[in-house]
Amino acid sequence: MNTELSPLAARARIHAALGDPGRLAIVDTLIAGDVAPGELGTALDMPTNLVAHHLKVLEEAGVVIRTRSEGDRRRTYVRLVPDALTTIAAPVLSAPRVVFVCTRNSARSQLAAAVWARRSHVPALSAGTEPATRVHPGAVKVARRHGLDPAGWQTSRVEDVVQPDDLVIAVCDNAYEHLHPDVRPRLHWSVPDPTPVGTDAAFDAAYREIADRVDRLAPAFADPDSPRSRP
Repeated sequence: MNTELSPLAARARIHAALGDPGRLAIVDTLIAGDVAPGELGTALDMPTNLVAHHLKVLEEAGVVIRTRSEGDRRRTYVRLVPDALTTIAAPVLSAPRVVFVCTRNSARSQLAAAVWARRSHVPALSAGTEPATRVHPGAVKVARRHGLDPAGWQTSRVEDVVQPDDLVIAVCDNAYEHLHPDVRPRLHWSVPDPTPVGTDAAFDAAYREIADRVDRLAPAFADPDSPRSRP
């Protein structure tokens, strides 16, 4: 967000940026997860040049930012700026279960499922596209630091866990990019992988981002028996 603006002017800029149906549709899509610009165009049936224009306006207002994929460096993902979310209402979602997915199922997805279990009545599981043989020790340590119990954590393969009605949330760029196209509904959270760095600080940063995203999404969930539609 532009630090030269007063708080009131910054808020006004956000409201002005949201004063267009196309930009509101983009923001509604991004509330649930991160999306590549091309995917936005497809999802919203919007021409590429119009997507680019709307994203420029939203970026200048401090509503969205772009990050580069850790999997395919040619790809970028658009994400909401957390501080801007106070002016945005979350959609209502529904699913019988949530399955968090990353590549190895050894850190981010395990943490996400555990945090979700503390925030939501909707059951949560985790899985990996290429699961490791064990949970990363750094994930175990950060879980315990934040009052989670990792004692029963085991790694699992996506195909052995995901059921047709599950909401799949990929917390890893690689996993999102390698999910089978038939895996629907699904969302994407572009959470940086803490394992290459391996420090407590890296795992704490991943935990904080996951917890923040769970806090944003969990209240948007309707009861599992609600007739409201899924994403």
